[in-house]
Amino acid sequence: MSTTSEPQAPVPVRRGSRTSGPGIRRRLVPVLVIAVVVAAAGTAGTLVAAKGAIDTVHRTGAVASVLSASSAGVENFLLVGSDTRANSDPNSPDYGGIGSEGDVQGSRSDTIMILRRDRRTGAASLLSIPRDLWVTIAGTDKKNRINSAFNSGPDVLVRTIQDNLGIPIHHYIEIDFSGFKSLVDAIGGVQLCFLYPTRDTNTGLNITEPGCFVLGGVQALAYARSRHYEEYRDGDWHEDGTADLGRTQRQRAFVDQALRTALARVKANPFEAGDIMRSGAGSLTVDDGLDLVAAAASLRTAVDGGLQTYALPVTGKTIAGKSVLLLGDGADQVLSFFRGDGPAPATAG
Repeated sequence: MSTTSEPQAPVPVRRGSRTSGPGIRRRLVPVLVIAVVVAAAGTAGTLVAAKGAIDTVHRTGAVASVLSASSAGVENFLLVGSDTRANSDPNSPDYGGIGSEGDVQGSRSDTIMILRRDRRTGAASLLSIPRDLWVTIAGTDKKNRINSAFNSGPDVLVRTIQDNLGIPIHHYIEIDFSGFKSLVDAIGGVQLCFLYPTRDTNTGLNITEPGCFVLGGVQALAYARSRHYEEYRDGDWHEDGTADLGRTQRQRAFVDQALRTALARVKANPFEAGDIMRSGAGSLTVDDGLDLVAAAASLRTAVDGGLQTYALPVTGKTIAGKSVLLLGDGADQVLSFFRGDGPAPATAG
């Protein structure tokens, strides 16, 4: 439970909203970019319009030696959101909250997701990996939160996931916060519904009345990164005590809605595909072997049919003074499914 102050007068978040908050960081852009590419794939004219944007995507050979060989059953894409400030814009209205590379050095993986495509059925599934998961960092004998692995390089993060969870990683997709707002705004915002006034004073999320609202880039980011999510019920503010677990659940819901929004937007006007993709593609880094158009084409049918989302079962514990998460009951079934050697778990997250 938080303070007992009344919520501010309602200020509905409308399409294209620019409301800002402190500490803005990038979260879900990899999935949003994939969503746009998926939406664009399918017709020759649309692909021609989008080709120029695809060509601006950065390629990295850093992970080539650690990616898994192609497997018969599944194809897994590791989606990583970095909190690096290397591309922060001093002219952005959020710059004061983001800070510069000098203010916040290094980088960690703030969002880690695995997008699984079943090679036999074409179905797609998404798994969130909590950033506080306690693991052995690849190449060392030291344990730490999994998000810290990225600070030693994307190859270390890939190896850490494969070594600790046994999930093969076939492709790598990374982007920082700089592309998030423009991409969300480019697809016209994402509509979310709230049962109560909702806020997070740490991120700047501020929904002052119940209802459905189209969140622009900044408020969408504030929602997606919220770890201190509060609802105003019965005359008081109540905080969601699940912290990072609640955040990843909201992220998966956001991804699902963003996919639907991107698909509908491009289907309605295929010639917008190039403009939308240019909003985020320049901030994207992928492995050398990834064919974005081919990947999008193979995923389109699955996304049209709905994306199954899963949470990794975990339990909380304090180790060496750190609040961390350990694998919990049911984790083996989820991991087996994403490895490609087990059936889908009964319940999606």
